[in-house]
Formats: sequence, C-alpha cells, structure tokens
Amino acid sequence: MGVEIERKFLVKDDSWRSDVESKTHLRQGYLADGADAKATVRVRVTDDAAFLTIKGTTPGIRRSEYEYPIPLADAQAMLRELVMHSVVDKTRHWVRSGGRLWEVDLFAGENEGLVMAELELGSEHETFELPVWAGKDVSEDPRYYNANLARNPYKHW
Repeated sequence: MGVEIERKFLVKDDSWRSDVESKTHLRQGYLADGADAKATVRVRVTDDAAFLTIKGTTPGIRRSEYEYPIPLADAQAMLRELVMHSVVDKTRHWVRSGGRLWEVDLFAGENEGLVMAELELGSEHETFELPVWAGKDVSEDPRYYNANLARNPYKHW
C-alpha cells in the first residue's frame, strides 16, 4: 500500500529562492474531491508528463496514496472536461535545506499569493530542521489541502 506522510508550512519570505535546484509547472484538478467520499482522485499535468493520483482523506499528516502515469493527452482532456471545481495552477520548486529536499509551491490563478512548502517524511515522528523561510505549520489545516484549494480558492478567503 502506498503511504504519504507529509508536513506543510506557509512560506514567510523569498529567501528560499537562492537554493532552488529545479522547478516545474503543475496543473491539477479533482475528479473526486473527498468531500463525500473516502478518497480524492486527482489528475495532474506537469511540463511533460501526467498522473492520476488517489489519496485517502484521513485527517493528519499520514494517508494512503496511489499514483499512476497516464497519457498526457488524456490528462489534458480530463482537466478540460471532468474536474469538479477550479484547476489548481502552481509552480513547484525543489529547494535543498538542512540536508532535505523541500517542495515549495508558488500558486497562481485563483490561489495566487499562496506559497507553501512541503516535506515528505518516513514516519510521523521523524525530526527535521525547519528552514528559516518556513512559517506556520498548516499540515492539519484542511483549507490548505489542494482539493480544498480547488473548491474554495485562497483568493476568496
């Protein structure tokens, strides 16, 4: 079984930019958003690939996750025709800090102004050094789940 253990933090300044190793543009939409189900079903398009991801809706930082590559043309059609709410548009930056590779998402469109950092962990109790640019821990705040950002974008809070 696939499991994701992830911590999310708001980003408080731009000092992370000097440590960017790479970046990619992401567009993702939800075919099922977990509001009335046990899972979310997401389609994601990157610069040159596409994925279908099923995630459990268990609260907290640990949940089941299954991800599968799909044809790019199929994913683009799903984003146009099948998503439930708005498409989440963001640029993901991989940033090295404290010996860890962080994902810093700079949101665009309806979620413009939101910048979040994520760190995947091996266990819920794993320790790590928090970068100076990382602010409030929002790991368990459902407003910051991408499925909820599609349903209720940051600009409308």
